[in-house]
Amino acid sequence: MIPYRNSTAGHALFTPGVILLSVTRVVRQATTDDIWAVHATARQSWHAAYDDLLGADRVDDIVDEWYAIGDLESSISDASGRADVAFLVAEGADDAGDGFADDCYGFAQVVPWPEDTTVGYLTRLYVRPDSWGEGVGTALLERLEADLDDTFERLRLAVLADNERGISFYEAAGFEHVATRETDLADGLEERVYEKSL
Repeated sequence: MIPYRNSTAGHALFTPGVILLSVTRVVRQATTDDIWAVHATARQSWHAAYDDLLGADRVDDIVDEWYAIGDLESSISDASGRADVAFLVAEGADDAGDGFADDCYGFAQVVPWPEDTTVGYLTRLYVRPDSWGEGVGTALLERLEADLDDTFERLRLAVLADNERGISFYEAAGFEHVATRETDLADGLEERVYEKSL
């Protein structure tokens, strides 16, 4: 499969004396070689998004549990042989021409919703904080939607109700709020459930 390249994934920023050119991102199926980079990206993004809400120690505990190396290896391996599961990574293009792309900028995972296999459950979509606002999440989401269009009728996700950045991103991407429910991450904490037709 040819990697998905999104030339609009970066931004051209013009400030006095500084010009940053847009960055090409490659979105591809994750391999087990990506496990440590995915784990590091998860830790960085969780701390940036949730330290103020959950505390740094609680965030570390969650990342250690939910992104354990063995579990990531199983998730990535499972995705490689199934049409109804995806685990993608976004990385920089191979600008150096050495055959290797740059580091992991973000990742996303979809599995079938347990009670309704016509629904894909977007369990993970995280981007390194130093790449927020550069289109990495959009590139991952576009690739997932293109790859899973024939497999699922809808995508569903849950995001913490206090995660304004995440909610804004998903709403801008066309997801609609369909429910609110409690989460066991902390007392009194809620998450919002969103869906989007494919």
